[in-house]
Amino acid sequence: MGVFQLKKRSAASQRIVLMLLFAATAINYLDRQTLSIIAPILHHQIGLTTIDYSRVVFIFLLGYMLSQSLAGKVIDMIGTRLGLFLCVACWSVVSMLHGLVVGVISLAALRLLLGLAEAGNWPGGIKAVSENFPPERRAFAVGVFNSGSTFGAIIAPPIVAAVAGMWSWRLMFVVIGLTGVVWVVAWHVLYRPPHVMPFQAAGNTDSIPRRPFHQFFSERAVWGLMVGRFFADPIWWFYAFWLPEYLSQSRGFSLMQIGATAWIPFLFAGVGGWVGGHASDVLVRHGKAPVTARKMVMVVSAILMFSGIPAFEVHSNLWAIVWISVVLFGYTSWASNILALPADLFPSEEVAQVTGIGGTTAAFGGMLFTLATGWLAQNVSYGSVFLVSTGMIICSAIVIVVIVPRYRHAPLVPNSH
Repeated sequence: MGVFQLKKRSAASQRIVLMLLFAATAINYLDRQTLSIIAPILHHQIGLTTIDYSRVVFIFLLGYMLSQSLAGKVIDMIGTRLGLFLCVACWSVVSMLHGLVVGVISLAALRLLLGLAEAGNWPGGIKAVSENFPPERRAFAVGVFNSGSTFGAIIAPPIVAAVAGMWSWRLMFVVIGLTGVVWVVAWHVLYRPPHVMPFQAAGNTDSIPRRPFHQFFSERAVWGLMVGRFFADPIWWFYAFWLPEYLSQSRGFSLMQIGATAWIPFLFAGVGGWVGGHASDVLVRHGKAPVTARKMVMVVSAILMFSGIPAFEVHSNLWAIVWISVVLFGYTSWASNILALPADLFPSEEVAQVTGIGGTTAAFGGMLFTLATGWLAQNVSYGSVFLVSTGMIICSAIVIVVIVPRYRHAPLVPNSH
């Protein structure tokens, strides 16, 4: 196949890849957002308290954390096509089983399984991007597929509120789970991995032998991504899992009002992911090193997330939604770039595993912050949560700028003798 034909085929396959990854991520978030939206109903239906809810979210993140590194390693071994097929199939079945919940314990058990199954979406998605996109288009591609999470969060409140209101919350879980079954069929039919891997990490064009898991922890780049995501990702978890609860408890929103307004910040989040990814890609095309370009955009994005403080302080519900929208715009702009860094720094055969390692610490941070949120919301106020989250993004920005290197030097590999 000639170079022109390869490029032409690659451009067509890139569009298919983005469409499928976007859809998988949207379904992923649609499945997980259902609980946060119907939590006010479950307070009465199964006796779910605010502390119970924080523990159930903690259990989900525990499964998510435990599975992240393993999922990344497995996907690197078996390939993107089979890996994502299995992930989506498993979480769709678990999602439908939520319709059988009878109490807090059964709900927690199913959320644990959902976290275990959903963890592979991002390692698999980043790996697919690294295989199909060059560095100057990579962050935008990550922004597009990652914006599926915001699209899922946008459509979740009105859809979940409507289905739960028309029929029941149990049937709602089944309906949402079936969307994943449809995706699995489409993925099997449409996705074909590239026969060649022409896009290697910047500064590391040579493939390296597969190495033991523990060797990843000898690299600054891995530690920077781990600690950076530990502090930053819980901010997204807070808004994704707690925004409906906050609007209900602190601002008196009804289920219908939540359905009518809770999607707005996630709409801005979707735009932020595209804008942030495109901005760093433009800098790369104008000569900036990929890692440097990502860092520049991430610093600006972190500043935007300071809007969490006025979001809580204002009395107007309208302005609260506006400031929260700014926070989520900044977060997804940040996320598009930090998720692109593993593909900038590591060869394709290690991208999913490095992404999974970062996702593990991100989920661990989310677990701790979720428990803290439940305690602070019940015993202090939501204002303290907004304030702490602002301090966390400052810590994350400092870590990313200082620790993550501009280029990654080739690691030592085991001696074959």
